[in-house]
Order: sequence, then structure tokens, then C-alpha cells
Amino acid sequence: MTPLSYLKAPFWVLGLAGTDKSPRKNPLLGSERLNTWGLHKKRVQLAADLAAHRRAKLAHLVDRDQQAFFDENGYFLVKNFLPEETFRQLKEEVFNQPFESREMRQGQAVTRMTLLPPEVLRKNAALAQAVRDPRAINMIRYAASQGGQPLNFIQTVLVEPLKVKKKDPQSDAHADTFHATSKAWLFLQDVGEDDGPFFFVPGSHKLTKERLEWEYECSLSAAKDLRSHHASGSFRIKADELASLGLPQPKKMAVPENTLIVADTFAFHGRTPSDKPTVRSEIHWHMRRNPFLPWTGGDLKSMPGLKDRGMPVLMDLADVAEKTLKQRNVWRKVGEVMVRSQPHV
Repeated sequence: MTPLSYLKAPFWVLGLAGTDKSPRKNPLLGSERLNTWGLHKKRVQLAADLAAHRRAKLAHLVDRDQQAFFDENGYFLVKNFLPEETFRQLKEEVFNQPFESREMRQGQAVTRMTLLPPEVLRKNAALAQAVRDPRAINMIRYAASQGGQPLNFIQTVLVEPLKVKKKDPQSDAHADTFHATSKAWLFLQDVGEDDGPFFFVPGSHKLTKERLEWEYECSLSAAKDLRSHHASGSFRIKADELASLGLPQPKKMAVPENTLIVADTFAFHGRTPSDKPTVRSEIHWHMRRNPFLPWTGGDLKSMPGLKDRGMPVLMDLADVAEKTLKQRNVWRKVGEVMVRSQPHV
């Protein structure tokens, strides 16, 4: 490290009390000595304890049977989520007009993000009803163990295995970060076994002693790992390691359209590789807040004026950072495009 880099030291310290997860970007998180002393292990344990505390406060938000299923497995799954007529109108709105979009390529997979600011939702009633559905939002909050406002957008995953041979890094089983977070998908078409479905390792959201020891071992070498996502704190796990943690093999989520899945992405999950070109569209939400908060409220994104602008504001800030700080925004603008059109990046 250069002497100038030490000016960042106060931010490294502050990051320990927040969502910082990258051993490569934060030298304190990547320190073999500090992690030998238990830094990462203690952060994971404290975050899990506080998540359990917050979830107890949020339990009244979700159906008791669904809650019991989630507590055991780590995800919610609801088929026929929207009324039939609402879902039909939703697909009409999503698939029959162009929207301002951004795209990100990861190997053979391109993810298209269609932002949903208030002016878009005002013109599309079924889309507004779907993204604001209180049942979905409450499940997302419970899965994340957090109150507040999740971010949302239309997500389309376009996989091109015949055109690009480079591996999709999301096809590796992984945890998004070191603490409870949530992602949700309302699928706008049937997703078959060979359509690159989401996969999930049931029960892997639980912090068992085996999982905690695995986290500890990962922390000792993650900063030097050649896998960039692993070195950035999204730890990867191999299929043959799951059994040693007492976990089953991943479950492919092949589901019919109008199915909602909400998952705690501290659990191991990923995107099933496909040998054929695939296109998968969904309403997508995600929620990640500071894991060390003892309370569930106080989310700035829930304030009037910001409630439906979370993702657009984040993208605007990322664009500013690219221009002023030379920090590239991986989400590239592609203009107004149809949701299921060919990728542009």
C-alpha cells in the first residue's frame, strides 16, 4: 500500500461497522492476522444474532405457515401470486413497449435492468400494483430481517452460451455477503429446468457451527483468491463442500409464470448454467441494509420523494462517480429498448 492509501484508513474502520464485505477493497477485512483473531467470524456471528432479533419483530408481517417454511428453508415460494387478470395486464405492460434500460455483462450472461421511477409506474397500473404489493414487500423485509423499502426494477437475464464461452460467475453457488439480505423474483414466464433457473441450497441461510467455521477458513485467504467475486466478499462454495456443512445439493427453482420467490441471499444460491440461449424476465427486488442495526425502522429510502426512486438515484450517483472519480459504473445505458430484445453490451 502507498502512504496515500492510508488516508482511507478511517473509512476502512467505519466499514467494519457497516455493510463492507470485500477483503480485497478493505485491507482490515482482508487481514489474515485480524481474521485469525476472529474479525470476520465475529462480524458474521453478531450480524446473525441481530438478524434473529429483528426478524422476531417482523414476524407479524407474514403468514405463520409461510414463516415456518422460510425459517426452515430460507426462502418463500408463492405460485399464482397475482390475480389472473392483473398478471395478464402486467405482461402486456412489460412486454409491449420500450423502456429506458441499462445492461451489465458477466461472461455469457447479460442482465438488463429496466428502472421503474414514479413516472413509469404512473403510466402502468399493473406494474405499479406488482412492485408495491404489500405481501411481497413484507416477505422481502422478513427475509432481509430489515424494515424499510426494497429496491426494484424489471430484470431480464439473457444468456448467450453459443456466442460467448466465458463463464457466468453467477453460476457458481455463492452467498451474496456475510449477513442476511434478500432478493425476490416475480417470474413473468414459465422457467423450465433447462432455462437457466435460479437455484438455492435449502437451509443454508442458517448460521450453524459448520458454516461459521467455513466462513472463518474463507476469511483467511479470500483477499488473495483468484476468483474476483470471492475476493470481494461474495464467497463461493463448491458442490462437494456442501455435504461437509451438513447441507443438501442445490434445488433448481423450475416454476410456472406468476410465481414469487423471496430468498435470504446469505444462503448459497446462483443461476443454473444452460447450454442453450435463454431469456428470463421478472419483477426483481432486493434489500440490503446495515446488518448491525438493532432496529427495523429508519430507512431513508422509505421517505416521501425517495420511496420509488431508490434504484434510479443509485444509478445517477454511480454515473456521477464514474465522471468525477473514474469509478466505472458496470450498468451501461442502452436507451429505450424492449424488455426481451437482444443485448447491447
